[in-house]
Amino acid sequence: MPTLAKLARWLAGKLFGAALIVALALALIGLWLFLQETATFDQQRVKQLQRLSADRAQLEQAKAALEHKIAEFSAQLKVQQERAAQAERIIAALRALESWWDRFFGNPEQQRANAAQQERMARLNAEALAKVAALRQQLAQAGWEMEGIEVARSRLAGEINRVEASRSETWHYLNRAWSQAKWYLGGALAAYFLGPTVWALIMYYGFGALAGRGRPIRLVAVELAPPAVGESRVSLPLRLGPGEVLRVREKFLQASDEAVKRSTRFVLDWRIPLTSLACGLVELVELRGDGGGEHAVTLSNADDPHVELALIEVPAGGSLILRPSFLAGVIQRGGEPLQIARHWQLFRWQAWISGQFRFFEFVGPCRLVVAGSRGVRAEVLAAAGAAPGPARRTNQDATIGFTPGLSYRPVRAETFWSYYRGMNPLFDDLFAGKGMFLLQETSTPGSAAAAGRFWAGVWNAVLKVFGL
Repeated sequence: MPTLAKLARWLAGKLFGAALIVALALALIGLWLFLQETATFDQQRVKQLQRLSADRAQLEQAKAALEHKIAEFSAQLKVQQERAAQAERIIAALRALESWWDRFFGNPEQQRANAAQQERMARLNAEALAKVAALRQQLAQAGWEMEGIEVARSRLAGEINRVEASRSETWHYLNRAWSQAKWYLGGALAAYFLGPTVWALIMYYGFGALAGRGRPIRLVAVELAPPAVGESRVSLPLRLGPGEVLRVREKFLQASDEAVKRSTRFVLDWRIPLTSLACGLVELVELRGDGGGEHAVTLSNADDPHVELALIEVPAGGSLILRPSFLAGVIQRGGEPLQIARHWQLFRWQAWISGQFRFFEFVGPCRLVVAGSRGVRAEVLAAAGAAPGPARRTNQDATIGFTPGLSYRPVRAETFWSYYRGMNPLFDDLFAGKGMFLLQETSTPGSAAAAGRFWAGVWNAVLKVFGL
């Protein structure tokens, strides 16, 4: 039953969308026709009726003329048929007078006269029969013309009735709009119903199949010190040591010691202002732990209780590739700039297929607070000095970051059906080598979903292009 209910809701949504497309198209085309016409509706209607009436009068005249012609042909046919019959009777009578007695003992003059009369009657009969055949052909042609006139009269009568009945301007323009746009609307509806499926097939079996054939991306060739990932929780307690600075999004700040100095950090990093703006890393709260001792700060997401936070310690000599949209806050020593390296992959065809051209590398020492739906989990492929484990794939929407020593490449989703139904993005992330990657427990559409799935998809695609 739930499957049938989903199917019914999907079908109802499709039908509603199709009806909306048709209604809007007809309304816009009808409005355009109305604005294009200079004469009023009633004037056009009267002119159209006058034209149709003139056409009907012409058809009536043609019908009358054709009826007169058919009557003449019929009369001539009757006359010619009678002439042929009369000639045949005379010929028969003359042949009856012929006998052997008359041939040997009869009047030769009379016999020659009868033979000449018989020849004349034969010619008359042949001429009459030829005229009968021609008249019958003319009558058949006239009958076909009469049928054509009757069809035209019937069509014209229907048109006149329609114009006489069309007293509504709205109906008039909608009918004209439908007549002009019905084939285009048919194509638009076909694209509306079949376009998403065709596009999904092209993307999955076309572009998706190409993604896994290229050489994987490895941003750093040497093995770096691995970061330490803490346990994720809904409420994350932190300790700020002397001289440490926490820059955090305001919605994640739940509580802090009164002794902590607060200020506003308008942009996380002025070297990437547009990136900071796109990821929401603007108007941050800056907490500075001055004086002796440590200060307590508690972070939590006040907007979404399903979001959990985790603390990642990136040591000196280590780094982490991270999507800044998952970054909730950064802790670093005061006076030390945040080191963010940007890796562009413009000349990799895999980047063009998957749509991700830039990666951000957060260089230690620093501590990063990341947010993930239902929690943040670290997947370790191989510890330092150990042999590399098997490659592992994960849902691309769930990937938060990875160590730069891993080999990374996008691969097509495992099944078409999961991609087509929106359960999985087109590409999964495949990692291999030594290191670890971070992912959220469940993937979410993101904050842009409130604006609609379409615009959320567009926005997420833009963020992905720039590695956010």
